[in-house]
Amino acid sequence: MIKVLIADDHAILRAGLKHMLSETPDIVVGGEAGNGHETLAKAQAEHWDVLLLDMTMPGRSGIELIKQLKLLVPRLPILILSMHKEDVYAVRALKAGASGYLCKDNAEDQLVAALRKVAAGGLYITPAVAEKLALDMLQGDDMNTPPHTRLSDREYQVFQALVAGESVSEIADRLNLSVKTVSTHKMHILEKMRCENIAELVRYAIQHGLV
Repeated sequence: MIKVLIADDHAILRAGLKHMLSETPDIVVGGEAGNGHETLAKAQAEHWDVLLLDMTMPGRSGIELIKQLKLLVPRLPILILSMHKEDVYAVRALKAGASGYLCKDNAEDQLVAALRKVAAGGLYITPAVAEKLALDMLQGDDMNTPPHTRLSDREYQVFQALVAGESVSEIADRLNLSVKTVSTHKMHILEKMRCENIAELVRYAIQHGLV
């Protein structure tokens, strides 16, 4: 029996996933979490075969949460279920320690197979993500790679917030960072992306399907 912990801040989605998995005899949803703090607490409180994790929740989330989970419960397989397209976060999530990445759009068709795969110790990735991982390994820090792929995980998180219209102070409050730190990240992002201002960042994000 595969015991799953579902972490997502939307109760209706958790209910839908539980209903979907209730028809699968070898998978049981043993617990739920609605934010990063709950996820960390419940992941450590008992044994789970898989953590089904949303990338975007209140508090600690995303790449930062994956890395902390892998430090605290390194043997726990993490399957990401995200609204973000695979080319936006999948490679970063896998490099941070996730065992698989699944878009919510594809959940109904692929979720059961993905849970079984990661619970058995495997990786669940699409051919497109596998190809991107291979290209990243071959290219390394090649300056021909897209600028956004050279951002650190924190810089990418701030980049996503900036192009979504958040102010520096709003980002600082949400990520529990100082305004000065976020401003420094913003400066580094503009340099690495070779953009003069936020408008150019937004244009780049739209052109590359990152928003």
